[in-house]
Amino acid sequence: MPLIALTGGIASGKSTIAQRLGELGAVVVDADALARQVVEPGEPALEAVREAFGDDVLREDGSLDRAALGRIVFADPAKRHLLNGIVHPAVLHRSHAAFRAAFAKDPRAVVVYDVPLIDARGVGEFDRIVVADAPEAVRVERLVSLRGMSEEDARARVAAQLSDDERRALATDLVDTSGSLDATLAAVDALWGRIAR
Repeated sequence: MPLIALTGGIASGKSTIAQRLGELGAVVVDADALARQVVEPGEPALEAVREAFGDDVLREDGSLDRAALGRIVFADPAKRHLLNGIVHPAVLHRSHAAFRAAFAKDPRAVVVYDVPLIDARGVGEFDRIVVADAPEAVRVERLVSLRGMSEEDARARVAAQLSDDERRALATDLVDTSGSLDATLAAVDALWGRIAR
């Protein structure tokens, strides 16, 4: 019943790895999905975000305006830290509930936590840390060509995250995602062979 963290920088190919692991039989818990859930209307974290950042981060229907909030937090590390202090505890609580539910359903499950941010404080919880690894230049190019970001915005998003060296230092397993899709999938298949014994 391994619990595995899958992480990687923005546009690193982490979602491709998560999808493949799910196809191979892993139970994938998506931290981004949990982060969206905890700031839905009626959730305490959304009210805390409004109190911290003002009504301008809400749409007319009361839902979170992610673009408006993103412009604030990606331009100011202190504000990003403030947001993380609101959202991360709520996501942590939900993720632990999801892990417990997966293992209660199948005690031999391989649970993969697809999480964009992990640091040294959180690694002890996991049996393995898998890092989707692609050079910064590749990730910037993907953000520009696939997501339509300006190069400046793409570089700001990449710079706002852990460095490649910091992420690699946490890894028990690296999956090189800088090549072709077939090469990435083959690397994931090999990883699964090591995990699901």
